Amino acid sequence: MTSKSALRQHHLATRDALPETTRIEGALAVAEFGLPALTDRAGGAVISGYHPMRSELDPRPLMAMLATAGARLALPAVISKTEIVFRDLVRTGALEKGGFGTFHPPESAQKLQPDIILLPLAVFDGAGNRIGYGGGYYDRAIAAFRDEGHTPYLVGLAFEEQRAPSVPVESHDVALDMIITPAGVQEFEV
Repeated sequence: MTSKSALRQHHLATRDALPETTRIEGALAVAEFGLPALTDRAGGAVISGYHPMRSELDPRPLMAMLATAGARLALPAVISKTEIVFRDLVRTGALEKGGFGTFHPPESAQKLQPDIILLPLAVFDGAGNRIGYGGGYYDRAIAAFRDEGHTPYLVGLAFEEQRAPSVPVESHDVALDMIITPAGVQEFEV
C-alpha cells in the first residue's frame, strides 16, 4: 500500500492541476448535492465549514444554502500548533486572517460545538477513510468532542480526483460519515 505522504502529494498535485472553472463548477455541484443530503440534519444544527485555501473545494455555496435551511454556521480557528476551536460565523461579522491563508471569526466570537463538520481533505477512499494535510487538527478536535460525549457528523468535501482505491488507516484517524463530491453523495457506515 502507498504511504499517506505519497498519496497526499499525488492527490494534492492532481487537485492543484484542476482548472479554476472545474473548481467553481465543483463547488456549485457539491452545494446542489449537499443541500438535500444534509437538510434533515441542518435545521437548528451547528455546522462548521472552512475557509478554502489553495485549491480546496470551496464549501461556501453549500454553507450559505445550509444557513438558509436553518443551520448555525461556524469556522475553525487554529489557536496553537496542535489545536483548533470552532467559532460562531455571523453573516455580518468580521473575519481575521488565520494560519495557512485562511480566515476565521475573531477570538471574541462564541466557541461552538459543531453537530456537523464539513472537512477539507487531501485524499479519501470508498470506505470513508481520509487523509488530511498531516497536522491532525481535526482528528484531535473530533477525539476531544467524542471524549466529552459529543459525536459530530463528519462530511468530507472533495473532488472525485482525490479518491484513492484505499487509504492507510492509523488508530487516531477519524473516518467520514459522508463524502460529497461534484459527482454525488456517498454515506458510510462508521
